[in-house]
Order: sequence, then structure tokens, then C-alpha cells
Amino acid sequence: EIIVGAILTQNTAWVNVEKALENLKKHKVLTINAIVHISEENLKIMIQPSGFFNQKARRLKLFATYLHKKYQDNIQMFFSQDLTEIRHELLSLPGIGPETADSILLYAGNHSTFVVDVYTKRICKRVPIKVFNDSYDDIKNFFENELQQTISKEDLVPVYKELHALLVTLAKNNCRKKKPECHTCPLTTLCEKSF
Repeated sequence: EIIVGAILTQNTAWVNVEKALENLKKHKVLTINAIVHISEENLKIMIQPSGFFNQKARRLKLFATYLHKKYQDNIQMFFSQDLTEIRHELLSLPGIGPETADSILLYAGNHSTFVVDVYTKRICKRVPIKVFNDSYDDIKNFFENELQQTISKEDLVPVYKELHALLVTLAKNNCRKKKPECHTCPLTTLCEKSF
């Protein structure tokens, strides 16, 4: 479910992904085997609320088929690999970019990798965080390097999950794209942008 959600949330709001996931649950299509064997047309209908359903159905089928053939539907075998290897493998698959790969690794595989999304990038632009540019890798490396200095290895996964969730919440509630709510933002004194 987490992997499917990570693919479906590309370019859409989570509320729409939830509707698509409910459709898949209702029709018992939230397993690797089920996605492999359902027709692409039926899959498109079920995930339609998530938008871009033609390409997302294709991506889900390709990803599920890959896990089916290479790992015999054994998701634990897939996640038991070294983080660098599995991330490289994910990025080699069609439709899986860095954010989707890291979301799958962190939330489904419990691997210690930080997820950077549009919310994280927005906050990094407004708060003086020492990144060279707003590239995915620069922001990811900044957070990972900073957190690894003070957080033990075994605590990184829950800290990465919590920090990502807090950044998303902050961006949605305060650090909005068009009309930020700076007066109630906990980072107002750190923010370089005046709105």
C-alpha cells in the first residue's frame, strides 16, 4: 500500500490518492500479484482519482511485474538489500524518481534515507538552510549530514519520518506557496522572506 501510494501521489494531492487506494482495497488489488494480473484498463479505472492514471497504471504494472519476476513477490527480499544498491535499482525503473524512491525506501522499507519534496524545498528557500542550490540531492545531503551528526543510526528512520511529516505540516499550515501564515509560524524568526 505504501509503495502504491508513493507512485500514485506523484503530481497530485494525497486526498486523491486515498480515494484511489480505497478503490484498490475494495477490489483486493493491493498486492504485487493482483497488480500484475489485473488488466491495465481496469487498473486505470480504479486509480483514476489520483490523476495521470494512464501513466500511473503503466508504472504500477511495470513495478509490480519487476518485483514479481525478480523477487517472486517477496517484498522483504527486495528491501533486504544495501540501501545504495536498492536505491540505484529503484531509480533505474521507469517512473521512479528520487522522491518516489526515497519515499518507498523510508516508509515501506524502513531504510534511513531522507525524502525531499516540494514542501521541503519551499521551506529551504525561505529559511536560511545552508544548501548550495535547491537540487534534490543537495537538500537531501544537507539534512542527512546534519542529522547523522547528532542522531544514532538506529534512530534515523523514525527521525527522518517525523521530520518529513513536520515539514509537510508546516508547509501546508504556514509556509504556503502563495499566502504564507507567518504570524503563527514557529520558524518566523528564522525566515529570510518577508511576506
